Amino acid sequence: MRILHVIPSLAARDGGPSKAAVEMCRELIRRGEHAEIYTTNAEGEGCLDVPLGRPIDVRGVGVTYFPIDGGHYYKFSRSMAAALRANVPRYDVVEINSLYQFPSTIAAHYCRKYGVPYVLRPHGTLDPYLYRRHPLRKRVYEVLVERRNLANAAAVHFTTAEEMELAKATGFGLKGVIVPLGVVPEKPGGEEAAEEFRVKWPQTRGKRMVLFLGRLNFKKGLDLLARALGEVCRQRDDVHLFIAGPDDEGYGTQVRRWLEDEAVLGRATFSGMILGREKAAALAAADVFVLPSYSENFGIAVVEALAAGLPVVISNRVNIWREVALAGAGIVINCDVAELTRALLEVLDNRAMRQEMGEAGRRLAREKFSWQTAGDQLVRLYHEVVAGRSPASATGMPSALAR
Repeated sequence: MRILHVIPSLAARDGGPSKAAVEMCRELIRRGEHAEIYTTNAEGEGCLDVPLGRPIDVRGVGVTYFPIDGGHYYKFSRSMAAALRANVPRYDVVEINSLYQFPSTIAAHYCRKYGVPYVLRPHGTLDPYLYRRHPLRKRVYEVLVERRNLANAAAVHFTTAEEMELAKATGFGLKGVIVPLGVVPEKPGGEEAAEEFRVKWPQTRGKRMVLFLGRLNFKKGLDLLARALGEVCRQRDDVHLFIAGPDDEGYGTQVRRWLEDEAVLGRATFSGMILGREKAAALAAADVFVLPSYSENFGIAVVEALAAGLPVVISNRVNIWREVALAGAGIVINCDVAELTRALLEVLDNRAMRQEMGEAGRRLAREKFSWQTAGDQLVRLYHEVVAGRSPASATGMPSALAR
């Protein structure tokens, strides 16, 4: 098969969706399929310094970047539109990532025009928490564009059963299919990497470290985490919070203000984005991973922590929370400061619990969230779509993760 993925941005600062798109295509290529990516050069309010208009190799995947002509959110690109118009007929199936942006809109348009089946992956945008943001703008766009895009998709690709269930609240008639993401774990860090981490960040030495790994963004529950850290630090004098991730639109200023209000700003470190060995070292040095998000359609960082053997404390708005709870790989909480405080103290104070959860997390990541598992289902989905059959799990019933 010839498969094209279209995604508005591949900037690393955009987090999980960018990483997943490349890894998904790598897995398809490993299985003998032809897979490539069209995207824009958008990076926050700026642009990536990359060659434009021709395929380049990105971790083994051919990626073509197109310049945006305006609107860093909408990502309008004339050259991408021209390339899709010329090349969509060459593909057997197109996977379109995200909604409410120009690349997804124009890709769906040309797929319909040329009769090429397409799969839409909404990236959590149909979660009621996010769906309620900018409602007027979205309603207008839906009437003009998005309802038609969704109605004509061969399937809507959800990565968890929870994400699909939440999307029902929108009232759209969706041909939903559940195919999880896989995660390529960072190379194990071990004690040597943990020591490298402590040398670079000496303020963490001798401390029990809480790790937040992700964008500094309104939906991540950092307001809850700041207040919970205040409570934890008033009861324990050896706890340090390490926040690793890009600052989304200056949101880090607000997070620092919350920590300052709790008198624990000095007990937290902001590192910015970390990748590769440095990320593996942070996972090795940490005692617990935390993500109290208000909305998280999958949670790649959570799976990376699980694969590293790190216990997790996550909210029940992280859509793999049921799998984590069932496996005993962490503690699941409501989006509540008191619950988050209790969970952090419980894990930090119990070494045996951390070890048991860590082993359970490794098993969960290996058995449920590997690309071996996800790749099988993804290829089956594409073959069914290309053959014109209704995908096996496009019935509204949980499939992949419920097995």
